Amino acid sequence: MPLSLQSEPHSDPHAALPGGGRPEREPNALEVEDLRVYFDTEEGEIRAVDGVSFHMRRGRILALVGESGCGKSVTSYSILRLIQSPGRIQGGSIRFYPKPADGGAETAPIDIASLTEKDERLFDLRGGKISMIFQEPMTALSPVHTVGNQIIEAIRLHQDLDKQQARDKAVEMLGKVGIPGPEKRIDQYPFEMSGGMRQRVVIAMALVCNPEILIADEPTTALDVTIQAQIMGLIKRLQSEMNTSTLLITHDLGVVGQLADDVAVMYLGRIVEQGNVRELMKNPRHPYTLMLLKSLPGMSAGKARLSSIKGSVPSLRELPAGCPFHPRCPFAVKGRCDVGDRPKLEKVSETRGVACIRWNEITDGDIAAIDKEPTR
Repeated sequence: MPLSLQSEPHSDPHAALPGGGRPEREPNALEVEDLRVYFDTEEGEIRAVDGVSFHMRRGRILALVGESGCGKSVTSYSILRLIQSPGRIQGGSIRFYPKPADGGAETAPIDIASLTEKDERLFDLRGGKISMIFQEPMTALSPVHTVGNQIIEAIRLHQDLDKQQARDKAVEMLGKVGIPGPEKRIDQYPFEMSGGMRQRVVIAMALVCNPEILIADEPTTALDVTIQAQIMGLIKRLQSEMNTSTLLITHDLGVVGQLADDVAVMYLGRIVEQGNVRELMKNPRHPYTLMLLKSLPGMSAGKARLSSIKGSVPSLRELPAGCPFHPRCPFAVKGRCDVGDRPKLEKVSETRGVACIRWNEITDGDIAAIDKEPTR
């Protein structure tokens, strides 16, 4: 009996296939294949991202999930070619599929990984076709320029508008993201705004050029719970209105269940499970995904304390043999999970992929036994 929490729901026939082709009815906006990002350090080569592949479909939200240090932000920065020395994209492809003009044919994809830093196409993509919401708005915004100047600059770099037209558009966008009195707020500096308002400004800046892909790198990390809910609701609403493909980087599976359409779970630089959000949340196949879900309050109902994953994410300098999760996995088998190479992502259904050699051996009884163990 396979690893499960509940019975498997009906599959989404148009879900992204692990390593598969481009669905005919919902074409992909971005295809990342075998992405490898390495860092050269005094201790040696660090493989922060080591063979990541995923597809983003147009108009949908893909969540990239995992604990801190698993390579989520490095993956997102690679898409915009923001990796700086001593880091480098060692290999793989990042294919962006521009939307065709009205009534026009599909245009050829752009392999972002192969572009040079001086390529004009890379300039057009950054902030124009692909935008990013960074984790901390105070580091993303200049403290010596008004928020209006910064949004207007983004508009004029990518659109043929004069200064007044750009200002009018910036005011309109500030209003769309829920900033009261945008006509006055546009002339304020970031330090004159609250954390929630600054994050709304960053979202406005990212969306003002109507990008085809939005990357949201843990956009609510520094905000309180109430503001987090507002910001996530705002991103979902604007994504739906503008039909933007969104890559949501987060460690919060509760947020994923509410916002995402598809999910990819990362651990130590690789994707260990991916699929449709409903299927993955209800019937996780990888033990790491299961343990992440069981640490949520809703999954630990009736317990005195929340469940937790033992240990911590190991250093990339000292990767364990076999499955990298086996030292923390309650289902690991000595002599099988701790030897050999890392398990590859295996297609287990039309919409699911998992990197675990025991995914179809773990029973509900095994899971129940884990639930009875004392909380660490």
